[in-house]
Amino acid sequence: MATAATSAPSISVERQFDFRDADFSRVRKMIHARAGISLGTHKREMVYSRLARRLRALGRQDFGSYLDQLENEPDAAEWEDFVNALTTNLTAFFRESHHFPILADFAQKRGGPVSVWCCAASTGEEPYSIAMTLVEAMGPRASASTVLATDIDTNVLNRARAAVYPAERVAKMEDERLRRFFLKGRGANAGQVRVRPEIADMVRYETLNLLAPSWAINEKFDVIFCRNVMIYFDKPTQAKILERFVPLLKPGGLLFAGHSENFTYISRDFRLRGQTVYECASKA
Repeated sequence: MATAATSAPSISVERQFDFRDADFSRVRKMIHARAGISLGTHKREMVYSRLARRLRALGRQDFGSYLDQLENEPDAAEWEDFVNALTTNLTAFFRESHHFPILADFAQKRGGPVSVWCCAASTGEEPYSIAMTLVEAMGPRASASTVLATDIDTNVLNRARAAVYPAERVAKMEDERLRRFFLKGRGANAGQVRVRPEIADMVRYETLNLLAPSWAINEKFDVIFCRNVMIYFDKPTQAKILERFVPLLKPGGLLFAGHSENFTYISRDFRLRGQTVYECASKA
């Protein structure tokens, strides 16, 4: 998913726009209210750099008028660009690889089609890795399995839907997986790979804000992947999101978290089953 952008090294340069403490404070409050992201004080230079691009694109002369517009027009299209500007997407195919054998074993034992929600889809590497794992584990049965992939950042979702990546993104992948799951670009597409249609068709991409009052989700899942997302939310927000996950998990379902995330002390609804893998305490 799109998460809070990492800060760039501080460089002493003359700024095009005045960026006051009050402006930075407003940005922090606005992104927290809109997306739940908690920006530390050390992110000030990053915030200026990212939002200054929006001011230039819009022909704005100062941060104050730009932020005024957003606050006065809660449904303005610019909110999407504001959120996209303040998020970044760190992802890779089969990232945190220890999770995928657990998913494979779970899918093999489940006995029917498996439904997965990946709520931090980013540019698609994670949901496609999930789909590939299901195919490897379930064979032909995987064709009925589905992956819902959501993110708040509309830009990365468009890239994910395209399912095309620079070849270096898969350079470390096993040859067998490369042959089985990717098409190699030729001619004008040389140096790129495309996820094979049968894998891409398993994944459905939708825009979703985890802080939205309601989620347009009318299904239950065997597995939820929520990895490296919660670290950007404060503890009360984390607890609320975990509470909302509970009715969306089928009995015996699993929740996968990121390597630096620990839900044990945040929610009583989940108990640790393995390394950053949880199950519903009331549904196991």
